[in-house]
Amino acid sequence: MALGLPPIPTAADLVLARDRLLAAAAPRSAAGHRLTPAALREALADLHEFWLTGHAGRAGIGGGGGGVALFAVGGLGRREPVPYSDLDLVLVHDGRSTVDDLAERLWYPLWNSGIGLDHSVRTVGQALEVASGDLRTALGLLDARHLAGDAEITARLASSARDRWRASARKRLGELVESVRTRWSRAGEVAHWVEPDLKHGRGGLRDIDILRALSLAQLVDRPDADVTAAHALLLDTRTELRRIAKRPRDVLRPQDGDEVATALGLADRFALARALSGAGRAVAYALDVALRSVGADSTPRRVFGVLLRTPNRSPLAEGVVLHGTEVALARDADPGRDAGLLLRVAAASGRTGHPIAPAALARLGETAPEPRAPWPADVRQDLVALLGAGEGLTDVVEALDRAGLWARLFPEWGAVRDLPPRDAAHVWTVDRHLVRTTVNAARLVTSVSRPDLLLLGALLHDIGKGRDQDHSVVGAALAAQVATRLGLPGPDVRTVAAVVRHHLLLPHTATRRDIDDETTIRRVVDTLGGDPVLLELLHALAEADSLATGPGVWTEWKARLVTNLVTHCRTAMAGGPLPQPVPLDDAQRALAESVAATGAPGVLFELTGQSTAESATVTLATADRPGVLSRAAGVLALNSLQVHAATVATHAGIAVGVFAVTPRFGSLPNPTLLREQFTRAISGSLPLAEHLAAKERDYGGRAPDAPAPRVLWFDHEAGGPDPRAVVLELRAPDRIGLLHSVATALESQGVDVRWTRATTLGTAAVDAFGFTPPPTPDWRPQIESQVLTAAR
Repeated sequence: MALGLPPIPTAADLVLARDRLLAAAAPRSAAGHRLTPAALREALADLHEFWLTGHAGRAGIGGGGGGVALFAVGGLGRREPVPYSDLDLVLVHDGRSTVDDLAERLWYPLWNSGIGLDHSVRTVGQALEVASGDLRTALGLLDARHLAGDAEITARLASSARDRWRASARKRLGELVESVRTRWSRAGEVAHWVEPDLKHGRGGLRDIDILRALSLAQLVDRPDADVTAAHALLLDTRTELRRIAKRPRDVLRPQDGDEVATALGLADRFALARALSGAGRAVAYALDVALRSVGADSTPRRVFGVLLRTPNRSPLAEGVVLHGTEVALARDADPGRDAGLLLRVAAASGRTGHPIAPAALARLGETAPEPRAPWPADVRQDLVALLGAGEGLTDVVEALDRAGLWARLFPEWGAVRDLPPRDAAHVWTVDRHLVRTTVNAARLVTSVSRPDLLLLGALLHDIGKGRDQDHSVVGAALAAQVATRLGLPGPDVRTVAAVVRHHLLLPHTATRRDIDDETTIRRVVDTLGGDPVLLELLHALAEADSLATGPGVWTEWKARLVTNLVTHCRTAMAGGPLPQPVPLDDAQRALAESVAATGAPGVLFELTGQSTAESATVTLATADRPGVLSRAAGVLALNSLQVHAATVATHAGIAVGVFAVTPRFGSLPNPTLLREQFTRAISGSLPLAEHLAAKERDYGGRAPDAPAPRVLWFDHEAGGPDPRAVVLELRAPDRIGLLHSVATALESQGVDVRWTRATTLGTAAVDAFGFTPPPTPDWRPQIESQVLTAAR
């Protein structure tokens, strides 16, 4: 290097400059300034283009001619690189033999610096040939941007790639649609998922790229203002997410939401989630319409201005026809004079699975009136038909909502539209959760005597959310308001309101109380006013609601508990005798007697699912002594078994713990290993706390921003088998050794736990413990303090 000349920037210098730029883009004091996300992307584009141009020149790629060029595709090609993006680079040449040496000089410094790199080396012909067989390459070449070398060869390739895309795009629509749907099934939806994938999800940035590609092929118009605004929000969110995370990340988690929202000038993560939901819906709907308009087999096409084929028009309902593959209005339909037309169109779309034509939505949006209260019976029946459409309901509600028509039917919907849930168990926004619950309820209509009330209750059960009050209480009042407007008779209005008010009663009772306790059963029956119709509606809704909440919420164990509770309540409502719970069955009593004879702890497995990967009942028996529950829970946790329910009984002087479990990972452990560990735990030679702490560290343990644990108390009513009995309910972040730690804390206070129920809701646990308190003053605050300490 000549004396006095500045050093040549290396790839490490590029990384350092990038990191300084990202640090400078971070929020500063109120008096300072920071780069907006758009300005940051512009600066990143300038930085990378400047460095790559110089690097290419040093590697031997000169300006002007020469038959070799370096160009960018992807984010850098569009001049919208987000932090920590890979560089998508192509070295294109005219067939020269020395290109491999040139490529090595280009790529190796980038590899060694740790910069993500997606690269290729091809001639113009090779690049076009690859694009003809690989859709991703064909779409990528549409964003080609020259960086260095022979600009003519870049222009020739880019022009040829665009021309070929325009010529072949219609023929490749099937391939395009398949790739899009595969991506959606893997990445979910931006609009309705709690953790949206901003890039790959339905309604994300990849879909905007598809819209641009279709527009470039002159198959659809350019993206409209809604899509353009959505693109800006999605790109800005992705930019700030990666800057804050300091690494590549496209999935926005709730714990990142507040910081990203602040950077974008929004109030909090909930405001950001609602904005992203609206953006995702705008993009998804635009792409749905675009793909339908260019890909439907029955779409009329013109060649030299001549209409080749007119789609068939088949009647579906009064004023409603199937026009090709879309539900449309009949020629003589008059939405302004026909209040029921909107719901007939919606019901026909849901029933047939064909989308509503955009022109029909536009016309309905302009002229369709809100049905006058009370709704006529035939209009109400069309609503029930729509709600019972099953999977077709989802797209219909989305289309109506986008057109402003759903709010015309249900003005109460505005508070839950795009509303993110407050707990981690939910994977959908509240409005989509309501629709998914209704879809699930449609599969259960044959199990109830009033399917219409089940469907309406499913649609409205969480309508009270988003109003900073108990959503069940608020929702019941809103549901009564809706049911009255729909024209339901008074008893049905009261039933719908009761369904919404008590939609959590059965699952909460079944998973947090002793369902064999007569006091528990009587409380449920009294709450429902002894109404068997309401009971069966709530039973079906419990399943539909849980299935729509998220994976693992409706389990075989939960279904069995709810069914047993409903059976007991139905018997009580009919005046029959309640079944008397049997503490231990014959096999468990035999195990206890064997342990009493031998003195050695025993283990008994009973599979309750279809396979060892589903569920089982594990019985652990040993000499009656303090600490059986905590030690047994610890051993089960050590073997990755999640405890859902437990009872501890005594037979022949032996403490018998009966645990309903499912494996957290894999299958059930070997009973011999379980017996050996349980024996060591009872003797004190197995350091359970130490082993469980290590296991929790291996599997991530508690999230750093998890909420603080909370204890609730419930006293048994007078007249029960043990009037002094209480229930302690712990709500805390879930972890593998939680039940062991809390049981140990209770035992340290002299508490003899009779039963426990453990429910996992996403990353949170709700564990209930039934026991008779010790005969000491001030026992409640002491026990609560110990439990909270153990749960932290």
